[in-house]
Amino acid sequence: MPFGNTHNKFKLNYKPEEEYPDLSKHNNHMAKALTLEIYKKLRDKETPSGFTLDDVIQTGVDNPGHPFIMTVGCVAGDEESYQVFKDLFDPIIQDRHGGYKPTDKHKTDLNHENLKGGDDLDPNYVLSREFGFRPSVQAPLGHPRAPPQARWGQQSLNSLTGEFKGKYYPLKSMTEQEQQQLIDDHFLFDKPVSPLLLASGMARDWPDARGIWHNDNKSFLVWVNEEDHLRVISMEKGGNMKEVFRRFCVGLQKIEEIFKKAGHPFMWNEHLGYVLTCPSNLGTGLRGGVHVKLAHLSKHPKFEEILTRLRLQKRGTGGVDTAAVGSVFDVSNADRLGSSEVEQVQLVVDGVKLMVEMEKKLEKGQSIDDMIPAQK
Repeated sequence: MPFGNTHNKFKLNYKPEEEYPDLSKHNNHMAKALTLEIYKKLRDKETPSGFTLDDVIQTGVDNPGHPFIMTVGCVAGDEESYQVFKDLFDPIIQDRHGGYKPTDKHKTDLNHENLKGGDDLDPNYVLSREFGFRPSVQAPLGHPRAPPQARWGQQSLNSLTGEFKGKYYPLKSMTEQEQQQLIDDHFLFDKPVSPLLLASGMARDWPDARGIWHNDNKSFLVWVNEEDHLRVISMEKGGNMKEVFRRFCVGLQKIEEIFKKAGHPFMWNEHLGYVLTCPSNLGTGLRGGVHVKLAHLSKHPKFEEILTRLRLQKRGTGGVDTAAVGSVFDVSNADRLGSSEVEQVQLVVDGVKLMVEMEKKLEKGQSIDDMIPAQK
């Protein structure tokens, strides 16, 4: 069992009021949702793998958050967490995903042929694209010691053929030469340092059972046990978003097929879509990021409003909480739950294309007032 529950049994010697955390100065979705009544109802429950309510909320208790940045404040330790602790997760999911109700059903569409356009984005502005997806196989989440998914991952990924033929590199036993090459390729992931991840147990037993696989062309990459069980990434330079999405969909379905034959399909249900460790990634678990140069538009007073109306979000090209470099932003879909993969990528394709057209007009000193989009 990945988690010991002795502490949870012992806690029941104390009254719920004595154990209920003070969240009065916290700013996260968990703190908003967790009431004393919910705490009383759930504090003695645990999932089949031993995950408890305190395990769920630990990261949100330890990290009060920022007054202007709303974090989630909880994690799931296994697939059953979302059912056992439903009374807490449901309001968190509804709050985090724009009113997504417990009765709502998620849509999945990984047919890349349903994407319209995406192969004509101007490479002078669109510098690269990357699709990242975080599936979990049917096993406990949160990196228990020597998780079997590491072994399944290595065997499954190394069995891929054709454009997906590649090699797996375990973090614990890779050579210095392999490590340097992965660093040079910007493929290597580091041990987590974020307090949010550390409080969730994401760095436990590092670097056991972690690894990186990529195809020979270095255009398709899988991280094993970086945060979720897998993180599948398809990438490419230039403006052909349609091609990178095709490779993403085809490769992902090949991986899932291999795992399914081994008796370990991806976690998925019709309400939550793909089941992930963090509630923020439920649904598609997909982030379709585009590095796009927006020197003029980024200075426009309505830039943030335009992104919101297009259902897009931006960050620096170095990742979360990084600033733009040389007016190059990493623009991606803001949604995860309630709409399909194709629908979310379509928003990125259409939105980036519109913003590039706006950028070109601004370069010429022309107004873009008539191009401001309606709310998607």
